[in-house]
Amino acid sequence: MNAVPKAYYIINKPANMVSQFVSSHNVVLLGDLDFTFPEGIHAIGRLDNHSEGLLILTTDKSVTKKLFQGKVPHSRTYLVQVRKTITEETLQSLRDGISILIKGGVYYTTTSCNVSSVSNPESYITLPDNVTEYEPSSWVLISLTEGKFHQVRKMVDAVGHRCKRLIRVSIEDLTLGNLQPGEVKEIEEKEFFRLLKIEN
Repeated sequence: MNAVPKAYYIINKPANMVSQFVSSHNVVLLGDLDFTFPEGIHAIGRLDNHSEGLLILTTDKSVTKKLFQGKVPHSRTYLVQVRKTITEETLQSLRDGISILIKGGVYYTTTSCNVSSVSNPESYITLPDNVTEYEPSSWVLISLTEGKFHQVRKMVDAVGHRCKRLIRVSIEDLTLGNLQPGEVKEIEEKEFFRLLKIEN
């Protein structure tokens, strides 16, 4: 049996698309993108249906273990739009770690992370033109090395700010760049591992 050739891609996953190629539900899939992927392709570090941004696709089955089960945790950075104006005091609470409800109905205190206010979200993503905001909102950048289920959404909700948009903009040094929603970019193998800071 021939080995599947290794291939590495990133996409800018649009909102309302699931991070998989097959589903028994009537949903928008990765296979609906205007791109022909090789056999054996799968998503790494999935984003939920409503989240957007950087998603890794590869035929290399070793990547998940190297990236998420290694001894050194790897950082993921999210650009988050939240309802209401966020204060510096609230940002500090997020940095220090807060209590969120996780799987099993237990409370978990998040580890300290990098959180900053963002005044120019358009430097990270393309914002739609002529959108009228009917309520105050804030943009924040959150970088963390852990990934509990819906962790970022739960974190901002715990401090009284409902998440409006959540866009993953980087995993380590692998960034979304100017990739538009639905676009695909192939990454050369050596560069892929270098940017993710993992051993090939």
